[in-house]
Amino acid sequence: MDLPVFYAADIQPADATYTMNEDTSKYCIQVLRHENGDRVLLADGRGHKFTAEITDDNRKKCVVKIVDRTLVPAPERALRIAISFTKNTSRIEWFLEKATEIGIQTIIPLVSQRTEKEKIKAERLQNILVSAMLQSQQFYLPDLQEPQAFDKVVKQHTDPQRLIAHCLPEQKQAMQDIMQRGKDTLILIGPEGDFTPDEIKLALEQGFVPVSLGNTRLRTETAGMVAVTIMNLA
Repeated sequence: MDLPVFYAADIQPADATYTMNEDTSKYCIQVLRHENGDRVLLADGRGHKFTAEITDDNRKKCVVKIVDRTLVPAPERALRIAISFTKNTSRIEWFLEKATEIGIQTIIPLVSQRTEKEKIKAERLQNILVSAMLQSQQFYLPDLQEPQAFDKVVKQHTDPQRLIAHCLPEQKQAMQDIMQRGKDTLILIGPEGDFTPDEIKLALEQGFVPVSLGNTRLRTETAGMVAVTIMNLA
């Protein structure tokens, strides 16, 4: 049976013991009913995997002894997505959860001319990412960045593969046909009203390649999910 994984953001690689915070302790001891002698895994979100044994099953301050520590290899390529957030918070939260489970390294809330939502509740969204990381038994937490303007993103990022998915009837290649294995990739996903023609023009001038995600028009969060899936399959 797989050991349960708990988030320990403040644990240090050399620590011999660790005390879980109250929420984690309650979930571990009261909900999952673990007790002294049980083993669990701890993740710091930076790739460190700690095997630990419970030595004090206090439901408010559970103490564990570190018995093994390893550094999980980082993904061989960075997958980044810059996506416009929608007014419907639950839809973008769903995207963040599923994208984390599938595998994504960086998420940039993209502020374009037609973006519906420019402010985010960073703490709530961070908790969603942590929960998805633990549920999928991963040890790297995606980097959720501050919202960034469209022109800043397209001008400052220099990933070897830079892609933009848009809805204008221009010549586009299927994303799965041009993805190159092992290369850092950034893809731009626009808002419900799509990018403006001027934004698309700017991205193309900066070296972004226009791609298609299929034959149907997708909602923002669905397009993001398809893009993350294709990047991982490649």
